[in-house]
Amino acid sequence: MDSSADRAQDVRETPVAWCPSGDASRPESVVLGVRSGDGDQVVYLAEPVPAADVLGSIPEGIAPSRVLRFASHCVSDCANRVGEACGLIERIKTVPAATGASAVPRCHLRPHCKWWNQTGVEACHRCPAISTLNSRDDELTVLVADPATTREQLESWVAAGR
Repeated sequence: MDSSADRAQDVRETPVAWCPSGDASRPESVVLGVRSGDGDQVVYLAEPVPAADVLGSIPEGIAPSRVLRFASHCVSDCANRVGEACGLIERIKTVPAATGASAVPRCHLRPHCKWWNQTGVEACHRCPAISTLNSRDDELTVLVADPATTREQLESWVAAGR
């Protein structure tokens, strides 16, 4: 049986593509980062921590994705999958990156990250602002998260300056 350390090591050593907006409940899931109070941005961990090791310490009634960002394997049956590509990062790229975003954060996932391998630095500039727990009050976030939303719809929404 794999130990927690072995599962955390997998993120660094396996050629499997990892999703930086992963499902915490998957057995290989690791904590990618912690959501900070400063603009709700993700602060990335220096080393992966198995999700199973921390999920039990989150108080009851708080969704784990409210405070943590998880990474798990990119899977073929994902609702965001478009052929071999990730449709979610393509929708995310439509939204302008934060102004002044020049340096990319340090991230242990990058060598195996589906988003990085698909779009490069564009993904990294947007990644810290991504939340897997979306407020229904934020129309843009809801649109980006919906696999049925087209790039044209997002471009139109952004152009309208809503």
